[in-house]
Amino acid sequence: MTWQPELDELREREAHAKMLGGADKIARQHAGGRLTVRERIDGLADPGSFHEIGAIAGKAEYDAAGKLTNLTPSNCVMGRARIDGRPVVLVGDDFTVRGGSADATIREKPIMAERMAHEFRLPLIRIIEGSGGGGSVKTIETTGRANLPGGVGGGALYHYTGANLSMVPVVGLGLGSVAGLGAARLAATHYSIMTKTTSAMFVAGPPVVKRLGEDLTKQELGGWEIQTKAGAVDHAVDTEEEAFACARRFLSYLPSSVYGTPPVTPCDDDPNRRDEKLFKAIPRDRRRVYQMRPIIETIVDKGSFFEMGRMFGRSIITGLARFNGMPVALMASDPFFYGGSWTADACAKVIRFVDLAETFHLPVVYLQDCPGFMVGLEAERAATIRLGVRAMAAVNQTTVPWCTMIIRNAFGVAGVVHQPAGRFSLRYAWLSARWGSLPLEGGIEAGYAADLAAAEDRDAKLAEIEDRLNQLRSPFRTAETFWVEEIIDPRDTRRLLCDFAQLAQPLLTPAPSALRMRP
Repeated sequence: MTWQPELDELREREAHAKMLGGADKIARQHAGGRLTVRERIDGLADPGSFHEIGAIAGKAEYDAAGKLTNLTPSNCVMGRARIDGRPVVLVGDDFTVRGGSADATIREKPIMAERMAHEFRLPLIRIIEGSGGGGSVKTIETTGRANLPGGVGGGALYHYTGANLSMVPVVGLGLGSVAGLGAARLAATHYSIMTKTTSAMFVAGPPVVKRLGEDLTKQELGGWEIQTKAGAVDHAVDTEEEAFACARRFLSYLPSSVYGTPPVTPCDDDPNRRDEKLFKAIPRDRRRVYQMRPIIETIVDKGSFFEMGRMFGRSIITGLARFNGMPVALMASDPFFYGGSWTADACAKVIRFVDLAETFHLPVVYLQDCPGFMVGLEAERAATIRLGVRAMAAVNQTTVPWCTMIIRNAFGVAGVVHQPAGRFSLRYAWLSARWGSLPLEGGIEAGYAADLAAAEDRDAKLAEIEDRLNQLRSPFRTAETFWVEEIIDPRDTRRLLCDFAQLAQPLLTPAPSALRMRP
């Protein structure tokens, strides 16, 4: 006697599970330009490393003799794997079974994936394609009852969806139509990606929205341009393979959990490298803009800058980078958008980014060129100052090492938010730096209104006052009082930031932050 019959049945059930929703549904998935969930897992994980859990869970059919005739698997595929040799948890929606809807899954499977990542302190990657919540309205008829959101047992998934943000790196891949809870799971991540032509994300899809009077396609309602500009999704790519590469690269900068520190990698880029382009990167004419990204690429380890959220809050650039192999969270002003002023969106972007740095113990480097908060009617309607003081609070709540390079402007209340208040941080100013309560442009007209009104030649008087004040606001005058610690040659920036990253290493604490990551 052996257990061969049981083994044969297990293999039969596993074969059914690998057929997903059936050959016709797989063909339809491919015809839509999308991979199946198992193909996606194979593309993400190191070859042969995926260990599936609950593969044969699903809805079985039997003949009159009680013999299995068919098994439709749960449309959640999950398990543990390795990415670049590091253990991770993968959980994916199978769109070939009921369009990824939750009424075709077993809720314990996605909950177990979230719980496994949390308890074993492993990065979590969600592959999302479907609605994920309580199913469609048709579910009412098939179950005989209405679903209470977060009802018995359901609250655990919502709990871990938020709790994991404060424990492990969470990546979301939106690789098809994503709605309802699926959209929430994609947004509740540290880094999210969607494909440009085959995915869309929305709280409710076009049929529901049409009842409200808006007749829109999926792309018009929640395509990549909508969601990346709104900041709901961080990045969009052309292919699923590109999305997998982005996920792997993002994780390479972060520890596996808040109980670790960011991994240091070998680096052959000279930390003392000087680039002559930096000396003339900032125009002497203050009215001329310049490109910040080439400056970033010049000072970081070659090829190491990984930008996040480029289409949202565009006056601020955020991303991960390395200095001599050591990861940092890098934030920089972009004067091409609103002169680098902090808009309401930029403030929201800063809040989320510094929370990420604090959660995963990343030192912060800030290249500042900020003329202040955005002003005007639209800025007031967007409650810019409210979000601005929230950004200030987020920066002040950080405990990670912080280094600021003032590249050009530092004005007003937003100019204050260039380092955490009340604790030590490093601060340098380029030769091109300037600062004050207000920029002279516009400020002279307000502060010297009486002088200008009394002048015979208003323009000449304005030029005279401006020239006098420009001499007084030289950064060297401020350095005389030690209000700014060091004014540097821009060509020394890389060396100083590599030094900062090295100084920061012993200060990175492998423990949870008191600050909870905000979705």
